[in-house]
Amino acid sequence: MPGEAVTVQLGHYAGCVGAHWWGLQAAALLRPDAAELRSSALLRAGRDARTPRTPRLVALELKGGVGALGPGGTAGEPGAPATWDGDVADYRESSGGGSAPRAGGDSTENAPSEGKGGSSASVPGAAPARDGPVRLWSDYLNVRLHPKSLYVIPQYMHDGECGVLEAFGQGERLLQDPGCLEELEDRLHFYVEECDYLQGFQVLCDLHDGFSGVGAKVTELLYDEYSGKGILTWGLTPLASPGDHRKDVCRLLNTVLGTVHLARHSSLLCPLSLSGTLGIKPQPPVTFPYIDYDASLNYHSSAILAAALDTLTAPYRLRAAPGSMAHLAESLHFSGRKVVAAWASLPFPVRCGLALPDILGARGQDVPWEPLSSCRDPKLGRCFAQSVVLRGIREESGGSSRPGQPPASPLHACGVEETLQRYLHGAFPGAFSTCYVLEQPCPTLPPFPQFFSPLLSGRGFLLDKPPARSSAAVESVPVLAALQSAPVLHQLLWGLRRDARRLNTRRWASFFAAGVEQDDFQEALEELGTLAQCYQNGFRDEDDADSD
Repeated sequence: MPGEAVTVQLGHYAGCVGAHWWGLQAAALLRPDAAELRSSALLRAGRDARTPRTPRLVALELKGGVGALGPGGTAGEPGAPATWDGDVADYRESSGGGSAPRAGGDSTENAPSEGKGGSSASVPGAAPARDGPVRLWSDYLNVRLHPKSLYVIPQYMHDGECGVLEAFGQGERLLQDPGCLEELEDRLHFYVEECDYLQGFQVLCDLHDGFSGVGAKVTELLYDEYSGKGILTWGLTPLASPGDHRKDVCRLLNTVLGTVHLARHSSLLCPLSLSGTLGIKPQPPVTFPYIDYDASLNYHSSAILAAALDTLTAPYRLRAAPGSMAHLAESLHFSGRKVVAAWASLPFPVRCGLALPDILGARGQDVPWEPLSSCRDPKLGRCFAQSVVLRGIREESGGSSRPGQPPASPLHACGVEETLQRYLHGAFPGAFSTCYVLEQPCPTLPPFPQFFSPLLSGRGFLLDKPPARSSAAVESVPVLAALQSAPVLHQLLWGLRRDARRLNTRRWASFFAAGVEQDDFQEALEELGTLAQCYQNGFRDEDDADSD
């Protein structure tokens, strides 16, 4: 039986994704179908039945980035129940074109806003924070953290014009400070020593700022001290603010260096972002057919990534036929391909009375999911290996045929898991595909934002038309998500290398003065190019002339 995982959370956007993810774990504990996933894989047991579970988490954050949590990481007395104690407002369009909360909700002054200059105007589908606007991930964190979880780095500020952690070299230097390193090691040892069997570490790390350098040193430490354990790293990037070329360049340089160093010491690295690109040229954010979200709000974008993350990590949290973090990594990263791409259909469009083969076949030659790793849409059949999870679908949805009538196709005679497996083998011939099917959907009650289409029922299924009256909140949604080792990663990695090589690095002396030598940067570019070429084997992309 694979055992426990310790999660390491590095950076503010990582905290945003983590806050929603831990909220999903707490919500899953209240569901009657929660037995499919082992909560003990991520959560520590309480002292008794009345004590809430707490995340097995080490989180590094900057001054000003934790809000009401305080430096100790707790917001209240230990042992208090882990429940959402804020008001819930359901914002709907009024006849005058504005947004008005329903009775019992809060005023529009409590609608989410984020960061400096964020708007406090109401956001459709948003759940307000406990005591005001959503500015920090702690505003919608609805679980208790152990006092050992949160370490606030005193040297840098979360927000401001100076004293910010913006360069890779600054992050690397942080863990060369004996005080910071000792704090990190002490907290890691606390969680590791209480594990019956540690299967590995999940690292949620910001790629776009100086936390990429922190992540490089953290993964190196884990690789050296916990040899043989899985290290799954998720490189997180929020949507970039337009119009600031200096920040765009810093983001690119941090992403390049972070990708190389994190891949070097991780079992697997997966970039996660709703941004259309990780490179220098702006691209529109990812869109979802049944979600109306504001990509500039971390509160919104991080919720989508957290729901995908909760689904993608299911293989090593299953109670029946369990796998492990190391097994998941080994099934995807052969031939030096340690970077994978994530995809998700959220919510997966399930219409009552429609069979799974019909749903999958409705996309034709398009892939049945949206990109979460800033990759362009791949073509069917272009994949080396993949791990696919479908959740929220019951067995009777596999195929449908009337009694006495033959099935419409061979897939219609199969159960859900066999249908999905056959579809993957047909759509991606030659790829090593593993699939997992869970009846348990992804819970989406507040503080998860209610940004779903009115065409969704309370269980996240598609309706033929919007209800005449406003329906209740969407409590859960089915999700289809995939991790892929695919040729499309060649364009992602090679594009990062191309953009970085086009820069005149002498113009960005302040970035390199933070601790990155020019020779080390050139070596990182070569390593990134070698990594990119691993995804060209066996395929030739006629659209990619840069690799020549």
